[in-house]
Amino acid sequence: MKRLRELDSNAELARGPGARIASVDALTSELETNGLVVLPRLLSDEQLRDMQDAFAARLRRLRWNNFDGYQRTEIYRHMVDDVLLLAQGFVDLAVHPLVKQILTKYLGRSYQLTEAKGWKSLPTSRDFHGWHADMWYEQKGDTPIHREIKLAMYLTDVRSGAFNFIKGTHQKQHPHSLKRDEINALPLSELIELKGAAGTVFLFDTSIVHRQGIPMLEPRQAIFYAYHDPAVALQQEDIDYYRYHPMLLNAAFLGNLSEEDQRILGFGDKRNFQPAFMREDQSSLIYRLYSASLGAQLRFTICLTVSKHG
Repeated sequence: MKRLRELDSNAELARGPGARIASVDALTSELETNGLVVLPRLLSDEQLRDMQDAFAARLRRLRWNNFDGYQRTEIYRHMVDDVLLLAQGFVDLAVHPLVKQILTKYLGRSYQLTEAKGWKSLPTSRDFHGWHADMWYEQKGDTPIHREIKLAMYLTDVRSGAFNFIKGTHQKQHPHSLKRDEINALPLSELIELKGAAGTVFLFDTSIVHRQGIPMLEPRQAIFYAYHDPAVALQQEDIDYYRYHPMLLNAAFLGNLSEEDQRILGFGDKRNFQPAFMREDQSSLIYRLYSASLGAQLRFTICLTVSKHG
């Protein structure tokens, strides 16, 4: 299996507005040609540690009632939603000058950050997240292939279960999960396995054919940000799930935002806001049992308090 260049060998750091402007054209060209580009190191070691600590704190337990934590919607992944709430580095990464310059060249000036979440992937040999391209917009007969970019960052060293992609398969067809005959026809000579150290950042066109590699021999933590034009009509599944809700932000991290940063983060944009949204799924038996047990626990606590002070 082919491997991308060693990611730790990037000598040039892009830590702010001083990043070499000349590199933007080269990085954007690589993204246009291959569908993915690995960026120079964007954040300091201190920023990375803060992000790792904040992310790990959310992974300590399942989110429940008034306890923050991760969501579990899949067997092999624990999801941390709305990571911009967790540490300054998550916001700094989202509006990093180099990222903005590349996105503007590739997506135009109407893009916004529309999703910011991460996962802890659990060890497994199962191909549970097989070859696909990310579906997000409404697909009709005359619909163009809309552009969306995801920014990915490894929060842990990734030596197995790395991001896999087929170079040059972006913008060829509407994104979907590949069927068996399509998988058999993939040009595996163009398959790249993107291993890297914690802090590795890359951008990819989400119409590229990709998957999480297998086997996953050790837990992997990573975040993914989605950028696209919020004026594009979303697929019904994501409307029902309210997937691309307006960004949830922590006021403590918003002190130095430019007007462009505010636009990218969606300040004041209510186009994809759903008032009084309520998911239509029926609550499961387990959920009802948990709710009942919480009520019983609260009543028991009240009884103890009354008897103690009665």
